[in-house]
Amino acid sequence: MDVRLCWLAGVLAIVLTGCDSPPISACPVTQPNASLPPGEETASPDYLGNGDLWTVLWPEGRIVIEPGGPGEIRSDGSLAMKFPFWRGETAVGDLQVTGQRLDGAAPAMTAEIPEGYGDRGLQASALIFPSAGCWEVTASVGDHQLTFTTEVVVREAPDG
Repeated sequence: MDVRLCWLAGVLAIVLTGCDSPPISACPVTQPNASLPPGEETASPDYLGNGDLWTVLWPEGRIVIEPGGPGEIRSDGSLAMKFPFWRGETAVGDLQVTGQRLDGAAPAMTAEIPEGYGDRGLQASALIFPSAGCWEVTASVGDHQLTFTTEVVVREAPDG
């Protein structure tokens, strides 16, 4: 390729991204579809559902773990964030949630699903990500599944 063309492509990349812009993520995050879960009265553009299972996606498809924010960094370095799930009329039973990292090697994502919610309707959970990165998450109840992709990001406290 011509050196001038390479130089021009580099300048164009800088102009389009800007010096202060964060890097563009390659994680193909799932966009919510605003499908209202059963039993909920208030619509949200962050809902994701398929008629059997629903959840709420974090803004811009990114789970941001930061000081003073939701979520936590655990003593083993894993990253935990709360997620609600709803079961539809035909999705009766125990909720299972699994996940795998798409952009690198990592142990599987796990979930903490407390008892006491029954086998219908709303189910609270905490998703435990072993590392930051791009994750595909699948919630299931019997044969019913809901899969989404999210990016997990850790922001450190600013110095000073």
